[in-house]
Amino acid sequence: MFSNRSKQSASAHFTRNIPVPDWHLRFKNLAQEAQDSRIKSYYQAGIISEEIPLSEVPFVALDFETTGLNSEIDDIVSIGLVPFDIHRIYCRQSQHWVVKPKVKLEDDSVVIHGITHSDVQQAPDLRRILEAVLDALAGKVVVVHYKNIERQFMDRALKIRLGEGIQFPVVDTLAIEATIQQQQVSGLWNKLKGKRPGSVRLGKCRSRYGLPAYQPHHALTDALATAELLQAQIAYHFSPDTHIGQLWE
Repeated sequence: MFSNRSKQSASAHFTRNIPVPDWHLRFKNLAQEAQDSRIKSYYQAGIISEEIPLSEVPFVALDFETTGLNSEIDDIVSIGLVPFDIHRIYCRQSQHWVVKPKVKLEDDSVVIHGITHSDVQQAPDLRRILEAVLDALAGKVVVVHYKNIERQFMDRALKIRLGEGIQFPVVDTLAIEATIQQQQVSGLWNKLKGKRPGSVRLGKCRSRYGLPAYQPHHALTDALATAELLQAQIAYHFSPDTHIGQLWE
């Protein structure tokens, strides 16, 4: 758990030297370039301004289970999403799908996420549920725990199926926590004491904020866990008036 002093310190010094695109302008340009009607509609729904305060941002936590960790050779097997804002999680609007991957489901991944060969054989291809997925994401800021999974797998999966990918801003709770952990052990004194940043695994991050432990590797549960984690990170380290542009990538 964090002390009041650590909360104030992290909030005051949270900085990341990451170039952030003008997502509002990018969505306008991408809407003109998109060929698939579902992707075009997603871009046409637009994205909020980077100056919108966190208190007014509509978020949606997104999580994938996959056949492996390499988006170039692996594929999505399940999708979970949970809409929320900084005060409330909208569980009734949450959604979960098992989808049929384009690559073989290996036994090692079955052990991790519990989705079997029979499950995926009976599941729809991502193309059949794409409209529902994009409708759920439209107009919201996507929240993930490790952006390289959801962002890269979604882009690659659509390129394979539709011939064009997708781009979207994300708030990455792993990146936020990594920055906070690095800042909290910075300085010569901490270095001399041998302090090291804590783990940024989802469960470890949640435990710092007193959040309950959930069974990992289920897309819907992990999406919920990510939503709750961001709420806690904002409550501990940021003001509700902080602009979304400070957090998204």
